[in-house]
Amino acid sequence: MPNTDNWQGDVRRDRRGAAASAVRSDTGPARGTGTPAPGPGLPPPGSRPPRTAPDARPVMDDGLAEAVRGPRHGEPLAARVARGLRRIVSSSAAREVAEITRTAEQLQQPVTTGRQIAVTSIRGGAGKSTVAALLGTTYAHYRQDPVLLVEADPALGSLPLRLGARSLRWTAGDMAHIVEPQMSLLDVTGYLVQLPGNAWLLPGSQGRIGAMLDARAYERVMVSLRRYFGVTVVDCETLPAEVARVALSASQARVLTAPATPEGVTSAHNVLEWIQALPRRVIDGTVVVLTEQTPRAGIDLDKAVQKLASTGASVQVLPYDRHLAAGGAIRTELLALPTRQAATRIAADVFQLSQKHR
Repeated sequence: MPNTDNWQGDVRRDRRGAAASAVRSDTGPARGTGTPAPGPGLPPPGSRPPRTAPDARPVMDDGLAEAVRGPRHGEPLAARVARGLRRIVSSSAAREVAEITRTAEQLQQPVTTGRQIAVTSIRGGAGKSTVAALLGTTYAHYRQDPVLLVEADPALGSLPLRLGARSLRWTAGDMAHIVEPQMSLLDVTGYLVQLPGNAWLLPGSQGRIGAMLDARAYERVMVSLRRYFGVTVVDCETLPAEVARVALSASQARVLTAPATPEGVTSAHNVLEWIQALPRRVIDGTVVVLTEQTPRAGIDLDKAVQKLASTGASVQVLPYDRHLAAGGAIRTELLALPTRQAATRIAADVFQLSQKHR
C-alpha cells in the first residue's frame, strides 16, 4: 500500500510550487517549475501538439448579473439573536464545540488514493449542485490536500455559478485530451478554475445548451485526475443519464439529493429500491440528502428519514436556508448556523463511507 504521508507530502509540495508560480499564458497553463522549457518551436518531450485555448466565457451575462439582488443571510436577525442568547444561558456551546471537533477529525483523515464522490438526483431542482458545492467547500476548508469539483452536467449545470466562478475556459471534454501521466499538479491546475483555498473547479461546459460529455471522456478525465486530488466531488447529470450511472459505479461514495416533498421522497425511495438490486456496497455507500426548499416541509421529516433509511442508505436533511434558496454564489459566512452544521455532518458522513467502500 502506498505510504500516505509521502503521497500527501508530494501533493503539498506541488501546491507550494503552484502558489509560487504566478504566470499563466493565454493559450494554456503555466509550466511547472521542474519542467525544462523546450527548444524554439518544439513541444515538450512526449507531449501532444499544443492546443489553442478556447475563449473565456462569463458564467453570467453582465446584464443578468445586474438584475441579481444582494445576498441575504440564511436566517433572520431575530432568529440569530435568539440562538445566541440560548447558547449563553445553556451548555449547548460546549456540546457544539465537541461535535465540531469530532467532525473535523473525521474530515481530516488521511487518504492513500483520491476519494471520488458522485452527487446526483432523479429530477432537476433537487438541490444537486447546491449540495455538491457545499461538500466541496467543506472538504476544502478542513483538508490540506487539494480538492476538485467536477461538473459532469454540461447542458444545464449550475455548479460554477454556485461556486462564484466568474468565467470558464477549459472543460471536462477538453481535459480528456489534455491530461498526460507526466503532468504535475501545477500543470493540471493551470487548466482549472481556482476557487478559494485549496479547491479547483473543472466545468462541464461553457454554459452552452447542447454541450455533451460522453461516458468515455468522463472516465478518462476521472482516472487521469484522481491521483492529484485527495477528494473529488462530481456534480452529475440527473439519473438515469449514462454519465451519471458511470459516475455512481466508479465513485467510492454516492449522494442522492431529493426535495423534502412527497414527490421527492417517493422518487428517492424508488431509486433506492433500484440500487438495492446492485452489489451491496452501492447502497451501503449511498447518502440521501433531503433538501428543505420552503420554511415548512410538506412531510413529516422524521418518518420520511426512517422510511428511506430502511433501504440501507444513510439519510441526512439539509434545512431550509434563505441564502441558499435565493440562488447565486454561495457565501458560507451567510449560511444559517443549522445549515453549516448540517453541511459539515453530511460531508463527514459521505467521507466516512468513501473510506469504507474502496
